[in-house]
Amino acid sequence: MNLSDAELLGVPLKDVLLIIIVVLAAVVIGKTLSIYLTRVLRKRMTLDHVKIITKVVYFAVVFFSAMIIFPVIGFDLDSFIVAGGIFAIVLGFAAQSIVGNLISGIFLIFERPIKVGDVVDVDGTVGQVEDIRIISTTIRTFDGYFVRIPNLTVFNGKITNYFVNKVRRFEYTVGIRYSDDAKKALGIIQEVIDKHPFALKYPEPIIFVDRLGNSSVDISVKIWAPFTEWYDVKKELLWEIKCALEKEDIKVPFPQTEVWFNSKLDIEKTA
Repeated sequence: MNLSDAELLGVPLKDVLLIIIVVLAAVVIGKTLSIYLTRVLRKRMTLDHVKIITKVVYFAVVFFSAMIIFPVIGFDLDSFIVAGGIFAIVLGFAAQSIVGNLISGIFLIFERPIKVGDVVDVDGTVGQVEDIRIISTTIRTFDGYFVRIPNLTVFNGKITNYFVNKVRRFEYTVGIRYSDDAKKALGIIQEVIDKHPFALKYPEPIIFVDRLGNSSVDISVKIWAPFTEWYDVKKELLWEIKCALEKEDIKVPFPQTEVWFNSKLDIEKTA
């Protein structure tokens, strides 16, 4: 009996050998891709996300291997494909939003417009990113609320990431009296900024008289700071500038209005 005519459980031996080779190849390819993706992605995303992606890739390899094996063992792929297509259509209509969130989550993981720990604004929700999952993203607001946002909303929405740039600018408008020396005030503000350890010299701060208001001369102050220290620097410098100006008798004026009369007023004097 020839080797080509031998059978194992009703399947020709040569087909059995082909099945074994395909299965072994699928396992080797799946494991190799999983290890490669783990090495490439572990520095770009969390371990949970890496595991999900590697499993998806591994089972995709197994699935395509099964498509090769089925015809060999006499399985009718045509009926399987038709049934699978009908099932996929029904499932697509039933879980349209879930599939959209799933695909958006995969894009977010690879594109990485936001990362865990970033402070972001996603369509008006401002806070720190706590977790990015396949279906949804969780943001902790500054009020302490945890907001779960579907990934489809995150991906299609307007995202402002405050942590992408390593430095961030903030600004004040400081009003002084018209009787005060504006040039002296500019020098005092510059000196206060230069003394602060986290106020950056490059990009350099900008200080100038911006507007002559109804009651004050308005000085615009624009300062850069590392994004990790930005909020503390903003709070500290405003108070230090106020104290330094008051020490030199330069004060913020109260709103005032001058009233002019066309005729001289008669003032009745009483004892």
